[in-house]
Amino acid sequence: MVCEFLIPSRGIIGLRNQLLTATAGEAIMAHRFLEYQPMKGDVPQRQNGSLVSMENGKAIPYSIDKLQERGRFFVDPGEDIYEGQVIGENTRGDDMTINITKTKKLSNVRSSGADDKAKIVPAIKFSLEEALEYIQKDEYVEVTPKHLRLRKVFLKEVDRKRNKIS
Repeated sequence: MVCEFLIPSRGIIGLRNQLLTATAGEAIMAHRFLEYQPMKGDVPQRQNGSLVSMENGKAIPYSIDKLQERGRFFVDPGEDIYEGQVIGENTRGDDMTINITKTKKLSNVRSSGADDKAKIVPAIKFSLEEALEYIQKDEYVEVTPKHLRLRKVFLKEVDRKRNKIS
């Protein structure tokens, strides 16, 4: 069966993964440029906001465990992070600045059951195409030889609030 569609180039980004998922890997996709046309509307984007780091440092397992109910994470425990880096996807529609570099308070007082081991869900790792599909207007994909990271255009929270990108 052959299906043909007219899709704008900006609508093709991320389509391949959805198509392969929907067809259990059976689909074959090819595309060609046909013509320039006036813009006809927005391409739907993700509904969830981002979890953004507020501190520089290493991701602490204790903090990730305590913040897992806020969303899904893109970083593993012990990974270096910096302020303004997108470290996860929020369960809600807005961006949330969080601190996953906070360590557990060490004191002599212990309660039963308080020192349970952290159960951390594995981090989501993106390919370059998936990262480009995922980002919002106020985010960049940072590609280095060792890492593929997502970050905000403005790293400081004060700058993000001042220069709201719509």
